[in-house]
Amino acid sequence: MDTGGNSLQSAAPDGVKRKVCYFYDPEVGNYYYGQGHPMKPHRIRMTHALLAHYGLLQHMQVLKPFPARDRDLCRFHADDYVSFLRSITPETQQDQLRQLKRFNVGEDCPVFDGLYSFCQTYAGGSVGGAVKLNHNLCDIAVNWAGGLHHAKKCEASGFCYVNDIVLAILELLKVHERVLYVDIDIHHGDGVEEAFYTTDRVMTVSFHKFGDYFPGTGDIRDIGFSKGKYYSLNVPLDDGIDDESYHFLFKPLIAKVMEVFKPGAVVLQCGADSLSGDRLGCFNLSIKGHAECVKFMRSFNVPLLLLGGGGYTIRNVARCWCYETGVALGIEVDDKMPQHEYYEYFGPDYTLHVAPSNMENKNSHQLLEEIRSKLLDNLSKLQHAPSVQFQERPPDTELLEIYQAEEDQDDADERWDPDSDMDVDDERKPLPSRVKREIVEAEPKELEGQKGSSEHARGFDTAIDENASGKALDAGPLQIDEPGVRVEQENVNKHSDPLYSK
Repeated sequence: MDTGGNSLQSAAPDGVKRKVCYFYDPEVGNYYYGQGHPMKPHRIRMTHALLAHYGLLQHMQVLKPFPARDRDLCRFHADDYVSFLRSITPETQQDQLRQLKRFNVGEDCPVFDGLYSFCQTYAGGSVGGAVKLNHNLCDIAVNWAGGLHHAKKCEASGFCYVNDIVLAILELLKVHERVLYVDIDIHHGDGVEEAFYTTDRVMTVSFHKFGDYFPGTGDIRDIGFSKGKYYSLNVPLDDGIDDESYHFLFKPLIAKVMEVFKPGAVVLQCGADSLSGDRLGCFNLSIKGHAECVKFMRSFNVPLLLLGGGGYTIRNVARCWCYETGVALGIEVDDKMPQHEYYEYFGPDYTLHVAPSNMENKNSHQLLEEIRSKLLDNLSKLQHAPSVQFQERPPDTELLEIYQAEEDQDDADERWDPDSDMDVDDERKPLPSRVKREIVEAEPKELEGQKGSSEHARGFDTAIDENASGKALDAGPLQIDEPGVRVEQENVNKHSDPLYSK
């Protein structure tokens, strides 16, 4: 397998360290979708524990995301949908059955304690990462709690309530003329593709299982519409795809996309349900094969936002995202796992890497050749990067001064002590005590309910137009060891952006 990289912009050897911002909220592991539900936010806490005990946190700027506000979420989502998410609780849901059905909340996307706060947290990390990249305060931003790519403008879908990816891309478009979105989750990135289906400013590339599989979209013939024609790229795959077959497609296609589209920033959704042995997945990628996609995207030396996504064998999710954080940093982490509070999850081997299975690869070489040829032909119809009439963007707010002040204080920052792990930020209101803490839950050999089965009809209503550069968010992150920033930031947000006044 070719493991070489590319660098189309300012060349930087692959071994060169990148400045990485890492977003993490210590409350995120407390959210609980419900007994038996495969989506477990607890995996984010497990990932963080590995990062702490492998010593990776000290190589990054560790930030707590500033929660996204209603108006931030409404940059993409409908006002009444956001209002519904804010008000619904387990106690009141029986009184709002029509609304639950209307917004597709209830089964795959259940109502649970702290639901809206959870949405604010994971969306805030993704938007905060985009803000950091926009202001050149880091090379790579990481938010493993994000990447919830199925959420639509007016409805929840596939365990996703708010589409943090669309919100982050809208923020990036405030500065960059073109943004590339790449999705390596086993499920099609339908919510993001739909949002940008008619624009040439965002190119979406999704590698996914296609067939009788949720969400049922992502045909190779779906290429975009109107101005967005050929700016959606779908790579339909079958069961059992392995590292070699995956990169036979991934590397030449992404290299061509980078050449013809020339994005100013890249968002990579790193859903870990494409790994071998996933509870809901049927691919056969190793952790190194999955991480090779991160390494390849990193090699182009373009501002990069790394997000989480699916992943339901949670011990492997934590392994994968820990290793990929090391890839982002340019640090190779040991296979032997250090002792930590979730050590028992990783027995009997207690190693970071797991071997792929011997499952059949149903992706024949001939099929892969046909897919590659078809998609490269589509890309050849994009002769050059689109000429965008770039609008004057809103002026920078005082937030930029806050970010720069953070940078000036970097040397004095106290990093999180691995031993103190989650006990930070006393100022933030704790979740209600009824929010359950996730405990080790046996993973059944056969899951009764896989991600929904119905196919969603695509709408051609795009999330942006040529004036999108003026329709973005200004929500920013809160540095963990600077609680005083919160008040100042809230005051800034109240008056600094005329776009928010209604």
